[in-house]
Amino acid sequence: MSFTRNCFILVCLFVTFFTYAQERDKPRNGEGVHAFLRRHNRDDNQYYQKFIKLNKGKFGKKNALLSGVVYVLPPIAEDSNKPKVSNVPKVLEIPDVQDIPDEQNMPDVRNELDTLDINVSELSEEPDYVEQQPVKNKKSKAGYQPLFGQKYADYTILDNELDGACFFLSSGHGGPDCGAIAKVDGRELHEDEYAYDITLRLARNLLQHGATVYIIIQDSNDGIRDGKYLNNSRKETCMGAKIPLNQVARLQQRTDKINSLSRKSKEKYQRAVFIHLDSRSKKKQLDVFFYYQDKPENRKKSLRLAETMRRTFEDRYEKNQPGRGFSGTVSPRNLAVIRNTEPVSIFMELANMQNTFDQRRYILDNNRQALANWMTLGFIRDYRNSRP
Repeated sequence: MSFTRNCFILVCLFVTFFTYAQERDKPRNGEGVHAFLRRHNRDDNQYYQKFIKLNKGKFGKKNALLSGVVYVLPPIAEDSNKPKVSNVPKVLEIPDVQDIPDEQNMPDVRNELDTLDINVSELSEEPDYVEQQPVKNKKSKAGYQPLFGQKYADYTILDNELDGACFFLSSGHGGPDCGAIAKVDGRELHEDEYAYDITLRLARNLLQHGATVYIIIQDSNDGIRDGKYLNNSRKETCMGAKIPLNQVARLQQRTDKINSLSRKSKEKYQRAVFIHLDSRSKKKQLDVFFYYQDKPENRKKSLRLAETMRRTFEDRYEKNQPGRGFSGTVSPRNLAVIRNTEPVSIFMELANMQNTFDQRRYILDNNRQALANWMTLGFIRDYRNSRP
């Protein structure tokens, strides 16, 4: 009797030890199976199959991860912990020191990349975006864009990474619509001013890498502005045309302009980019939201771009702030501008204007530049992955 009891205790201890020896974790909002495994250094197909078997019955449709569910991770193979050699240069650091958002308050969205024929682990991760000197050869060219302002109007084409790519950049709101409003240090900060400044910085970056760039919303007085507090105005136009007060007409104006330019452009790789800042409760700290275009002809490419952009931001935070984590999400959204735009589109919400920590992300000009740098890197990666 005593012998049987001891054996039973030993078996229980063994089962308990084996159970807790297996690594477990919950998925972050927006993560699919591949992204979840990649975060735990298991981005090989062999891990995917093992993961599915280990967690049978814990998935949604098409093996979608369920929010709040604890998943068992397959053990890592012996060689997988060896350090990988990489000659990717360091990116410009972003001095954003915010904490990870409360995931319980984040929207419950699914990363749908797993439902399409895209292997995330095969997406190119080079080149990195860095501040660099102009390429000194016969092909090096200079450019001039007065919209960037006196200090930044002159630029040099650094390389041809984006040669053959065309971008239509539309900053949120403008003209009679200032967008979200935040009050900081007794000053009133308008969404359209900060979205416009980040958009100009992105435009300049893309031009420096050889892209064709159309700046849809323009202000002939405001160039790229350094400093924390950007003055407010209503002088923005849609490429010279007055922006309507009516919201439907306002959004239709910019999508019509993008579609008209797109039909005349010769580049096969065309991307429409909509840049906004969000406005939520002051307590709600957010990472970047990436919304993709959910219409059949563009869905796959738009989703790939959004996921590539999310991965790029996740990588940059991991390099610059190890352990911070990144809970930015990828999801479809039925927004008029991406629904009615013909080129492949992406809509990005970069921060919650009301949250104290998020405010550092857009108020500090170094952070605005870093956001532009990281988006540039995401576009370079997507452009590389789009090539045959």
